[in-house]
Amino acid sequence: MFKELIGKRSAPSKNVIERGAVKKFAEAINDPAPIYIDEKAGKASRYGRNIAPPTFPITLEYGAIEELVLPTKGLIHGEQKFHYKRPLFVGEEVYGVTEIKNYYERTGSFGKMGFLVIERQGTDAQGELIFTEEQIIIINEAARKGMPV
Repeated sequence: MFKELIGKRSAPSKNVIERGAVKKFAEAINDPAPIYIDEKAGKASRYGRNIAPPTFPITLEYGAIEELVLPTKGLIHGEQKFHYKRPLFVGEEVYGVTEIKNYYERTGSFGKMGFLVIERQGTDAQGELIFTEEQIIIINEAARKGMPV
């Protein structure tokens, strides 16, 4: 179903890690660590500046893969992992890209389900990798039946 999309990538999308957005995100996840929101704490840290919480990349833009059309119902959030080379710094530009890494199917007690593996990457303005995010989206049998082939 999605096998022909494996290896497809989006065009990069530019993001700026904005101080206000980091503060709101930290508040929303109830993590008021000073390294995220207090400028003095950021300057005194080993990074010399404020950083974003580890799950902040979920708020970024990664571009779209036009051929990827997911059903509006029947999706299950299977897994999500972040791997960092270094933290995201408040004020920096980050370029996000999405890539379809894999698609496979398994049959279980709820019928046949599809597993779509998507990787998102964030790089800095010099093209150096900052983080990768891997997510697995599970597509249940009812959703798969309603999709165009």
